[in-house]
Amino acid sequence: MKCPFCGSFEDQVLDSRPIEHTSAIKRRRECKNCKKRYTTYERPEEVSLTVVKSDSRRESFDRKKLREGIARACEKRPISSETIDKIVSEVETELSDYLMEVPSAVIGDKVLKKLWDIDSVAYIRFASVYKNFADIETFMQEIKTLKKKYNKKNNK
Repeated sequence: MKCPFCGSFEDQVLDSRPIEHTSAIKRRRECKNCKKRYTTYERPEEVSLTVVKSDSRRESFDRKKLREGIARACEKRPISSETIDKIVSEVETELSDYLMEVPSAVIGDKVLKKLWDIDSVAYIRFASVYKNFADIETFMQEIKTLKKKYNKKNNK
């Protein structure tokens, strides 16, 4: 592994642990050259998955793009980077049920379910982009639906 600080390829693994509900492994490393510590994530290479967009375009599944979209929805919210990585990993694992192609709507729905359990503001931010609201009325309807679900969830 190449040290992100000095570029040396000499390091030592200090700690390895699996990430819950995923096939990824988190490793804490220390560079033997500069003695700085850093974290790496290892995932098995998987067969490329194609995302089918709502307009029938197709593009390769991009984990980084998914993470960026979720991170944007979570900006300035009390949601850690680790939580965002966990959501991405869980969604990616759930997509393993699909062999070659997955509709983008499936990915969006899975992310929304995860965000719903974590933060309602991040949920509505992600939904506003994912659902591409045509006007203020459809946006307000989504907020009303969210409020009903929220009230049910918190009254139990």
